[in-house]
Amino acid sequence: MIIKVERVNKEIELPRYQHLGEDAGLDLHAAEELTIKSGEYELIKTGLKIAVPEGYAAFVYPRSGLALKKGVTVLNADGVIDSGYRGEVGVILINHGEQDFKINFNDRIAQLIIQKVNIIEWQEVDNLSKSQRGEGGFGHTGIKKN
Repeated sequence: MIIKVERVNKEIELPRYQHLGEDAGLDLHAAEELTIKSGEYELIKTGLKIAVPEGYAAFVYPRSGLALKKGVTVLNADGVIDSGYRGEVGVILINHGEQDFKINFNDRIAQLIIQKVNIIEWQEVDNLSKSQRGEGGFGHTGIKKN
């Protein structure tokens, strides 16, 4: 699949797979330097604008290494980039760690995954069909009722 990309900052690295053919996500890089204080969050610019094809969306996911080692993750995971959006891609990172987190220019900060999305139409009915699960949710399978 070919995705058109515009570099707002010509020095930023384009998103790429670390292991082509094996990785689902392309690494997004920071187009600025800043520090996220412990317990705070910031919008990080990526220096890129992308044109996601109609029928697809781009999703911004956390990097597991940042979450595990630094307590830093994407605040609105999964961040959604609709096919009609043409602004600069930004990543909202939150620092759950105990230490302030320094971001350097071109640091890998998140992953981008392009996925097909279905356009739906609602069909209103009076009653839904029965299922084995029924209306159970919110952890109901792990709790025994007295």
